[in-house]
Formats: sequence, structure tokens, C-alpha cells
Amino acid sequence: MRRRTVGSLVGAAGGLAFVLVNAAGLAGAWPLRAVAVVLAVALAVATLVAGIRSRSDVPPPTRAAVRTYGWCVVLMVLGIVLGARLLALVDRSELTLPWVVGVVGLHFWPFARVFAAPVFARLAAALVLVALAGATGVVAGLTGAPAAIGVAAGFVLLTASLAGELGARSGAPVGPAGS
Repeated sequence: MRRRTVGSLVGAAGGLAFVLVNAAGLAGAWPLRAVAVVLAVALAVATLVAGIRSRSDVPPPTRAAVRTYGWCVVLMVLGIVLGARLLALVDRSELTLPWVVGVVGLHFWPFARVFAAPVFARLAAALVLVALAGATGVVAGLTGAPAAIGVAAGFVLLTASLAGELGARSGAPVGPAGS
């Protein structure tokens, strides 16, 4: 299976999880969940129809790129855990979800350089903007803001993953993969 496909499937799984878990906090949760499932199924179908057997002409990542990827994932997990604990200590647990979305977004930024894929910078920026908007909504006391940020982040990941997989089929570098 190509690295792009694996990256797209991981992104879609994360996006689907964000939507399924957080939609419960919003009115009209089932249509949001249904759309997320449809997007995830569309990605699976795109992967299967285009053929897992297809060859990729993308060279394997360098050791430095793999190291960067590993460090980014480790730092993301540490950032999420430590940030959530700190927010709990200062009695601001309601900001945990925006924090998680922001950290997930930031972990994509170095990928743009090491994998020569600017799409990662756009994905990072989109998720960080969602996190900032969500945190602002939470601080302002907007009802449903935490759930909305999780759903928005989920749809950003789902659509980027699907676009990445479809772009790979057309040869266009539009998706979150390419790593």
C-alpha cells in the first residue's frame, strides 16, 4: 500500500473519530455523523477502486524525514497530554479540545518541508485556525463551541484526506499524504 494511501486513511480515521465523538454535543448530530461516514466510505472506495496494487513513483522518504515524522508524532502526543493536564490544573479543561486540535494541526507543519508537500502547511493552518476559533468561542461562552470545533476539525481532516487520495489518482498534489 502506498504511503499516500496510508496517510490518507490515518487522516480520515482521525477525522471520523473527531466527528463521531464530538457531534453528540450538537443538535442534528446524526446528519453530521452520516456525512462523516459517507466521506470515510468514499475514501475507502477511492482507495479500493483505484487499486491498492497501483505503484507509486514517489521515492521512499529519507531517514531525516522519517526521524522528523517520528519526533513530530511524539511531540504531538506529549503536547496533547501535558497541555491537557496543565489546562486541568488551571481549571480551564473546557479549552482541552481546542488545544488538542491546535497541537494536531501544528504537528503537520514540519511535514510540508521534509516531505516537500505544501499541502501539509495548508492543513496545519486550517486546523490551527479551527482551534483558535474554537478557543475563542469557548472563552466567549458560546454554547456548543467545544463540540463544533471537534466536528470542524474532523471535517477538515476528512476532506483533506479524501482530496489527497483523489489528487494522488489524478497526479495532482492536493492531499494530506505524499509522505
